[in-house]
Amino acid sequence: MDLLKDKVALVTGAGGGIGRGVARRFAREGAAVVIAEIDRASGARVAREVEELGGRALFVHTDVLQKASVEAAVAAAAERFGGLDILVNNAFVPTPNVLLEDKTDEMLEQTLTSTVKACWWAMRAALPHMRARGGGKVVNFYSIDVDIGAWLHADYNTAKAGIVGLTRSAAAEWGRFNITVNAIAPTAMGATFHKLAAENPGFAERSAAMRPLGRCGDPEDDIGPVAVFLASDMSRYVTGESFHVDGGLHLPGYNSRPAHVPVREY
Repeated sequence: MDLLKDKVALVTGAGGGIGRGVARRFAREGAAVVIAEIDRASGARVAREVEELGGRALFVHTDVLQKASVEAAVAAAAERFGGLDILVNNAFVPTPNVLLEDKTDEMLEQTLTSTVKACWWAMRAALPHMRARGGGKVVNFYSIDVDIGAWLHADYNTAKAGIVGLTRSAAAEWGRFNITVNAIAPTAMGATFHKLAAENPGFAERSAAMRPLGRCGDPEDDIGPVAVFLASDMSRYVTGESFHVDGGLHLPGYNSRPAHVPVREY
């Protein structure tokens, strides 16, 4: 299919996991894909994969903790491919999984910077390029963790809630430029999933059983098509929306309380 034919897309954190899946799916639909990734080896590898799929690719070493680096990635996309039509904000820099009272200001700042600020910087840098093309598509990533108040992720939950607010604000204000802005809360078998599955026997099976669809998602085949929908003309009348793409996990939710933490401490 050619749903993204002649489009230029930039995907942050595309060196692995969901970002890689989205990048590969975009390539299959005809887009030129900019791999904005901090890990040079994985970023270059995904760029080669995109080319092997018959697509055009550019790897740009990108640190989402640095404004200049984010802006440079957008500039590189426009310089190489002549413009920018699609922006996918996927990357973030994780912090240790500790209780809210043990999270430090430094952890909070790192998470806010790599998510809310990085998204803000990328969107604002992309705006003039999208306006020059007569419109554009922004796809941001948030998380089911926001909805359930996931334990040990207080800084992440706070930041991802901010992504939803930014998504809605941009959708409201940038519709006048024919730019749609939407968000996806995905769960899929990315790097973190495979790490947990390797360390915890039965994790994959338990994770699948929690979902009404009874299976865990694939980054390219389950998350990728929804990103394609939001990046294509099929969603031209959809903006400001947030989508759960998780096999129905948001319906039952899940208990994230660590086993060692008492229910009451008073």
